[in-house]
Amino acid sequence: MDINRSDAEWKLLTEFTQSESLLKHALAVEACMRAYARKAGADEDLWGTVGLLHDFDYEKYPSLEDHPYKGSEILKDRGYSEEIRRAILSHAEYTGVARVSPMEKTLFACDELAGFITACALVKPGKSLAEVEAPSVKKKMKDKAFARSVHREDILQGAADLGVDLETHIAFCIEAMKSIAKELGLDGSPAKSA
Repeated sequence: MDINRSDAEWKLLTEFTQSESLLKHALAVEACMRAYARKAGADEDLWGTVGLLHDFDYEKYPSLEDHPYKGSEILKDRGYSEEIRRAILSHAEYTGVARVSPMEKTLFACDELAGFITACALVKPGKSLAEVEAPSVKKKMKDKAFARSVHREDILQGAADLGVDLETHIAFCIEAMKSIAKELGLDGSPAKSA
């Protein structure tokens, strides 16, 4: 299957996901995955697709019994590779699918962190990724009341599994997300009113 994010993956994502925050999360994880793929000399489109689609089924199937299993079935029916489906299944600890490949480990490492970085940007005066620095993100992780739905242990485990220093990993993902800050609504521009 030819992986082309410009059309097919975006249509699939938006077919199942209406929430603006979930769409932005998908874009943020995709940006981090693409950046890590470039760094590793891996297939950027493949890694990007996995990042973009990892939670595409979550809005319709949020329960532990359904997500990401239903998504994997949908992807299989639509001709997506076993490699993509396995990586997406592996990002959820409870599936029991071990993270073996660099792509699988990277997805897990970027998923919760992208959400946490977004939360850190949103509390900055300018609501901009340009205001977010790795040391402050690392410090904010200790505040259990802040972005409490983000699993800090997953962020720590993800960096460890990648074999990278946590602060280095955070800084790398911030830079990746900065490349699409406008699409994420985190470029400091005034929010659009409905």
